[in-house]
Amino acid sequence: MTTTSESVAARLAARPGVQRVPTAEAEVFQCRRFVDPALAAELIALIEANRRPSTIADDNGDAAFRTSETCDLDAALAPVQRVEALLGALSGLDPAHGEPLQGQRYAEGQEFKAHTDYFEPGGRDYERYCGRSGNRTWTFMIYLDDVPAGGATRFKLIGKTFQPEAGKLLCWNNRLADGSMNPATLHHGMKVRKGVKHVITKWYRERPWQG
Repeated sequence: MTTTSESVAARLAARPGVQRVPTAEAEVFQCRRFVDPALAAELIALIEANRRPSTIADDNGDAAFRTSETCDLDAALAPVQRVEALLGALSGLDPAHGEPLQGQRYAEGQEFKAHTDYFEPGGRDYERYCGRSGNRTWTFMIYLDDVPAGGATRFKLIGKTFQPEAGKLLCWNNRLADGSMNPATLHHGMKVRKGVKHVITKWYRERPWQG
């Protein structure tokens, strides 16, 4: 198991098919065809069956800030276990540090405005979300379908935009080399203009996950 950001990044960079995004501002990687169409279809079905309105930490009062739907995925289900195994083999991260796998669904017009995945130290909800397991370290996100228009993930501060492609993995380190949070990981789940976007997200923490 890998335990440092450097070792995770090195492991990702050495994996055939994984591309390091050319920027010095953050460690960002992508890998096309990370999950096959059959597994993606199973995951989409789970999200469709169990979705609920998404929520945010440190609510800023903007009801349109995050308009997607979320699905908590049962770790006992075979498709979920297959994804967990794929991510574990790729990253080498200790599975004990991982949050439960989560799915998101974006219908036409839905988005998640620019945000970071880590919880802001000193923020109103910081102790609630980070008191036991620490902050988020790595994010792994998998697009499950092609989207006819819109739905890109835009990292404005590093000048990179990623289009949704069925089966593509996008992952990044939420921290800087000194362990502090990296504001350059600010990203925007842009509005879906046509079709529906489903994604799977896995977050890892500084300490073992305790819920």
